Amino acid sequence: MKGDNECRLLVVGTCNCFFVGKAVSRMKLPAILGWLIAGILLGPNAVGLLSQQVLDAAWYKNIIMWMQCAFGLMLGTELVWNKIKNYGTALIVTTLTQSLGTFVLVSLVFGIAFQCVGIPVFLAFVFGGIALATAPAPALSIVSEFHTKGPVTDTLLPMAVLDDIVGIAVFFTVNAFVTRTVSGGSVSLLMIPVMIFLPIVVGAVTGFLAGMVLKRTNGKAGTLAILIVGITATVIIGYWLNTKVFTGITLNYMLMGVAFSAIFSNMLTEEMLEKAVGWFHPILGICLLGAIVDLGAPLDYHLIVGAGFYTFLYIFFRACGKYFGARFGAKLTKRPETVQKYLGFTLLPHSGVSLVFTGIVCSVLEGGDSELAVIVKGTIAAAAVINEIIAVIMAKKGFELAGEIKS
Repeated sequence: MKGDNECRLLVVGTCNCFFVGKAVSRMKLPAILGWLIAGILLGPNAVGLLSQQVLDAAWYKNIIMWMQCAFGLMLGTELVWNKIKNYGTALIVTTLTQSLGTFVLVSLVFGIAFQCVGIPVFLAFVFGGIALATAPAPALSIVSEFHTKGPVTDTLLPMAVLDDIVGIAVFFTVNAFVTRTVSGGSVSLLMIPVMIFLPIVVGAVTGFLAGMVLKRTNGKAGTLAILIVGITATVIIGYWLNTKVFTGITLNYMLMGVAFSAIFSNMLTEEMLEKAVGWFHPILGICLLGAIVDLGAPLDYHLIVGAGFYTFLYIFFRACGKYFGARFGAKLTKRPETVQKYLGFTLLPHSGVSLVFTGIVCSVLEGGDSELAVIVKGTIAAAAVINEIIAVIMAKKGFELAGEIKS
């Protein structure tokens, strides 16, 4: 009975978050902001509908693991080799300059700030690793809504995929080093490549098997059943490896999901993949909602209000890294002037992937120093709300200044 009550509370809380997201979207803002705010308000530090007991329950954590793996399909299904190989050197160079430039700049600024106040400097690389992430959905929704056309649009669409690749690689490398640091060195450096590549191997194996079956499946019900079974099998294998074989380290389930979906995506025809993604989209939306609610629920809104200085540093210098990094790369590769000037504006949206990354790294930090996790959670949660409002406006303005939104 007790477990049933907790499940009902979770369902009620999630539904409330969904409707808050709908209300926020009516104000022309991303629904994800409503999910985050609702999660905070429903968590144990506010009204307590989602209590700490629920958040700590094993069944709840298992659900979140499944959702993280399923959420990986949002990224993995975009990693189709036939598309990536046609992007060209210019696009790759510009992606690297804006992504790695943001990582270096944010890490440097926070490193200096933390050195001055006695906070471990390694935490600066956590902020740099999270700052790389660009949430493509807001900018792409502007492309869809206003039917933008031109060099900025043509550059942004494939860059959204490449940016995810770089962001995942850098973030999970940083996360592996952070895990070793907070564990007091108990995680060998040799385990770092295991933490990065083992989830990829697990996802690749299950993704290949799923792809073989999907190639022979046409219907919606069969396709969804294969994807759900494949994700579940991936999570079970990952959980077994994490708890029985490689104890003491944290394997990432979202990365497993990315590898799982990237493999089967390259095995299917474009038409088959488009249908599969469309059929799975409602499940993906639920998983994203669950991941953001999970991130918001433990947050103390008082801490978010008090994280002003770090939040300002994060928003400002991340924006500088994205804008000037994109401008430098576009100029270096002689892209059109509108791309050089305005592409950076379209890369400012950040909330979706950044909040998921924050949840991942904070689960590691809480095992070693919960105060560091509080700093990261408070800063990124506040930045997600403030930055997204600014970023959506600036992304639209970038397309307007580039002349790609027709009145």
